[in-house]
Amino acid sequence: MQYEVKKLDKFKYIEEGEGEPLILLHGLFGALSNYEHLISHFRHTHKVIVPMLPMFELDLLHTSVGGFAKYINKFIEKMGYKNYHLLGNSLGGHIALVHILKHPENVQTLILTGSSGLYESGMGDSYPRRGDYEYIKKKTEVTFYDPATATPDLIDEVYKICNNRLQLIRILALAKSAIRNNLGEELGQIKQPTLLVWGNQDTVTPPFVAHEFNKLIPNSELKFIDKCGHAPMMEQPAEFNAILEEFLTKIKKSAATLA
Repeated sequence: MQYEVKKLDKFKYIEEGEGEPLILLHGLFGALSNYEHLISHFRHTHKVIVPMLPMFELDLLHTSVGGFAKYINKFIEKMGYKNYHLLGNSLGGHIALVHILKHPENVQTLILTGSSGLYESGMGDSYPRRGDYEYIKKKTEVTFYDPATATPDLIDEVYKICNNRLQLIRILALAKSAIRNNLGEELGQIKQPTLLVWGNQDTVTPPFVAHEFNKLIPNSELKFIDKCGHAPMMEQPAEFNAILEEFLTKIKKSAATLA
C-alpha cells in the first residue's frame, strides 16, 4: 500500500488513521516498508505516525542519537501530539528512550524492538565496504533470521547508501553515537508501561540485551518471537501486531478502569 508523505516546515511524515497517536521511529537503515504491515493493521484503531528521520540532512555535529531525539521532540511539539504511544526499532528505539527520559510527560507507553541503548554489534568487526555488493548483501541478510527477508530492493538501498561517501560518514557517526550513548544507569527512571518485543535470533541486539532492558525498566514486559531477527515487525508482522494489539488493549482497559 502506498502512503502519502506529508510535509510541514522541515518535517516529512506519514499520518494514517484516527485515534490515540502511535508514533513509529525507524532505525539506521529504516524505510517505510519496515512498518508497512504495522501501519495497515493499526490505522483502523490509532492515528499511526511515522516521522521521516533526516539521516543525511542534519549537519554532522547533530547527526547523533541526541540530535535526532531533539528533532523528534520538535516534531511532536509542532504536531501537538498528546498521550501518545512511542515505538522504536533499533536506532529508533534508542531515540525513543532518550526522548522519554527527557520528555516523559506526554508519553503513554513505550514499545521497543531490537533497540540499541545498552549494547549492539552494529556493523560487526569491520566498516561497511564501499563498492563491495556481496559484503553489503551479507550484512543486510544477517539482520534477519530468514535471509530472504532482505529483498533485492532493500539490499540495493543499503548498497546505495554505503556507496555514497558523505552518507557513509553519517551512518558511521550515528553508529558510533549509539555505542557511546549507553543508557543503562538512566532506564530506571522510566515509569510508563513498556513492551519489549525481541527476535529470538537477533544477532545485532541479542536476546540478553532484551533481558537487560526488562530488568532495568521497572514497568516492562518482554515477549520473544521465534524464527525472527532484528526487525520483528518486518519479519514476523502477524505475531508482532498481535502482541502489540494485546498490550495496547490491556493499557486502554486499565486506563478506563482507573477513570
